[in-house]
Amino acid sequence: MKLPENFPALPDFPSGEVWLAGAGPGDPRLLTMLALHAVSNADTIVHDALVDPRVLELADKGAERIFAGKRGGRPSPQQRDINTILIDRARAGRRVLRLKGGDPFVFGRGWDEAAALTEAGIRFRIIPGITSGLAAAALAGIPATSRDTNHAVILAAGHRAQDGKSAADWEALAKVGQPIILYMPMAQLADITAALARGGMASDTPAAIIQGASTAEERVVESSLANLADDAHREGVGAPAIVVIGKIAGLRQGLLSSMVGWQ
Repeated sequence: MKLPENFPALPDFPSGEVWLAGAGPGDPRLLTMLALHAVSNADTIVHDALVDPRVLELADKGAERIFAGKRGGRPSPQQRDINTILIDRARAGRRVLRLKGGDPFVFGRGWDEAAALTEAGIRFRIIPGITSGLAAAALAGIPATSRDTNHAVILAAGHRAQDGKSAADWEALAKVGQPIILYMPMAQLADITAALARGGMASDTPAAIIQGASTAEERVVESSLANLADDAHREGVGAPAIVVIGKIAGLRQGLLSSMVGWQ
């Protein structure tokens, strides 16, 4: 595709800089132009587990690739170690790309890394990506907001549900009366739904699980708050998955007869 002459120029990627970029929800076609530019020009790519391998194939063949993925329940690099890699490679004069699934500033530790780079005196650039929660819902035919149902939506990290404070937080969110989109929720789904019910959310509130959004493994399990955890177990749903709870989850069926599949 030829860009028009008045199209904004893509920035240079100088040696010694770190770019913090989002790779979107999975499918390489959902990369932004600036993220693609970063991948193709980086000397070192420090990437997460959810970055599609086909995205990494867009890098220069001589580029260094460092896996820094965090997966629940498995040994994972510590954040301070990742920060050290970014700083050391930048000080060595490399063009360093920190590539994350989704958006680096939405449950992606992007701020932690930006703060560490700032403290170290390393210049960096932030490249937003399509955040996975909103993308997964949209690809499934679920609007994050709709004029008839809601004018706000809650994005929440679902992996904090075991301690008393977290349980109280979920009960408080239930009282807000707005749909909730959960990231990384599967390990704690039963605890979360129970806490939402204690907070007053109706048991028949529509819900949906989107597994593997934008990938060949994508599937949607529709349910309700009361049945969500049991349905997820019965259907064998696992990570990566996004959960939508609220009236918006019930709007999907009205679109299915005309909606073209993503793949």
